[in-house]
Formats: sequence, structure tokens, C-alpha cells
Amino acid sequence: MKKFIIGTKVGMTQLFDESGSVQPVTLIAAPPVTVTRVKSVDSDGYTAVQVGYGTQKEARINRAQRGQGSFRGFKEFRVSDTAAFTVGSHLDATQFAPGDAVQVSGTTKGKGFQGVVKRHGFAGGPRTHGQKHSEREPGSIGGGPGRAGGRVVKGLKMAGRMGGDRVTVPNLRVLHVDAEKGELYISGAIPGRKGTLVEVVQK
Repeated sequence: MKKFIIGTKVGMTQLFDESGSVQPVTLIAAPPVTVTRVKSVDSDGYTAVQVGYGTQKEARINRAQRGQGSFRGFKEFRVSDTAAFTVGSHLDATQFAPGDAVQVSGTTKGKGFQGVVKRHGFAGGPRTHGQKHSEREPGSIGGGPGRAGGRVVKGLKMAGRMGGDRVTVPNLRVLHVDAEKGELYISGAIPGRKGTLVEVVQK
């Protein structure tokens, strides 16, 4: 059975392994989620499992979703076999075990409008040779005669809004599972601020 769950990022800490080496880990709070729908090839054209997470006031739930329960939101996971899933059943952190290989998806921190040095890692201009206020400027953005027709080409790296992107981090491992608190300790860093909603999927 494919393992997956919705959780929230609590923060980073560290664990010591059996050899005494320290391992940086991210703590994820993963309370139980409820299976709200099981999709099949016959009815939907593909196989997937939809789960509901969190709680929400009845008045804040849109009318089309009220029959599925008072959940904060829903997520869908593609699976090849849905035989092990039934509507109304619960999935929790205990389905994972130390050593499981997982990937974690989340939304990165939003950083607002940023310049090219921070956004794309540009080096900027020299601080000598007559330069006064152009250390962090992007430099030339247009082509000369015969290059792009004298216009700025599409996709050019420039200043703009940074962050707030969906990012998936593969090749992570579950190092510890706290069954009592419903928490997962996953190796390394995952995207987002504290409280970011994340999806943990076994690979």
C-alpha cells in the first residue's frame, strides 16, 4: 500500500543516530486524515484517493463539499491500487516507519519583490571604476543589432516576485515516528515557513 499523509511543518531540530552522529531533521505534525473518496478507472478514468484534513466551521464550507464532512481542505493522491482504502477510514503517522524513503511537497516562503542579486544570484557590478549606485543592478537587458530584434527576450532573468512556489524535495528519509503525538521526523530541510501545509509521500 502506498503511504501518504498531510501535515504541517513545525520546525527543524536534530537527532543523534546509533553511531552518535547528529542528523538535521524537520519535525512535521501529521494528525490523522480521513479518506473522503476513492476514485477508480470505471467512474473517474484513473485511480486515486482523496483525503480530508483539518476541521472547519460548517458555515465556511462551500455547498458542494458539505456532504464530505467538515474538513479544512482536501488533497488527492494518485495510487495504482485502491483496494486497501475505504471511505471513512483514517490514515495517520504510524503508517510510516524509520528508514522509509519519502518526498515532501510544500510552498516555499514568499519573499516579495526582489532584485536580481537575491532572486537569481547575479554578481552585480564592480564597486570601483566610476560606479556609484549600480553594484546590484542587472546590467544590459537588450540585444544589439541582429540580436532578438532590439527587444528584451522572453524569459530573461530580471527582478520580480520571489518565493511562494510549490517545491518537491525528493530523497528524504523518515528517521523517527512519534505515534503518541502524531509527528514525523524527516531528514534534511523541507520548503516553507513554520505552519506550512506539506504532503509526505512514500517513494
